[in-house]
Amino acid sequence: MAGPKTLPLLDPACCAPLVRAPLDAAAATSLARTLKALADPARLRLLSMVAAHEGGEACVCDLTEPLGLTQPTVSHHLKVLVDAGLLTRDKRGVWAYYALVPGALDAVAAVLTSQDVAVRI
Repeated sequence: MAGPKTLPLLDPACCAPLVRAPLDAAAATSLARTLKALADPARLRLLSMVAAHEGGEACVCDLTEPLGLTQPTVSHHLKVLVDAGLLTRDKRGVWAYYALVPGALDAVAAVLTSQDVAVRI
């Protein structure tokens, strides 16, 4: 499987939580792209489906029917999640397999929270 695409913002060691220090323009742009990728119900479902799938990875062919969307639409959403650094993509024959980037969601949470204050949804 190809190595995950990492964004500087998603490395918790590089970035203080929002409540401790202001973001610079580049960090704000990266975080906004990641949050925008997460702010779609279909993409949230896809992340959940991939993470919960046997072996922690899923083929696009496994995701289309349960999501109720066409293959091109599912592929588009998966591409957005890959571009945001949340999923990896591994091409095997005619199918692509997706897996959650280890620690990606924890890194997003770390940027949004501090040890003193937790964001509650």
